[in-house]
Amino acid sequence: ERILRLAEMCRKLEAEEEKVLPFYPCSLGEQERQDAEQLLQEPPTEPLAQALQDYVAMERFWQRFNKVKLEELALAREKAALGLRNGRLRQLLHRYLQGISVSQEVLGEPNPL
Repeated sequence: ERILRLAEMCRKLEAEEEKVLPFYPCSLGEQERQDAEQLLQEPPTEPLAQALQDYVAMERFWQRFNKVKLEELALAREKAALGLRNGRLRQLLHRYLQGISVSQEVLGEPNPL
């Protein structure tokens, strides 16, 4: 109940894009989608499957949770790539500034330009 309440509160903070298209499009083919729908309509026979029927309302939550985790991973990778790029740019800038500055230390080393 607490998670569902929090999900309702978070709904107010969603961007317009998330409200219109909250999830990525399904990658299942038409036949696969029909098979999945047919399996979902059949009553479960195993005890675990019967217990999971109680948590069908949580499916939307788990979809959102997984989407957020994927986006978090993508952002972490992008941050790492940008960090590497930033480091390379700093090195280039440092070499450039050494090449245009005049000091005894710089004059003693070969000109990087």
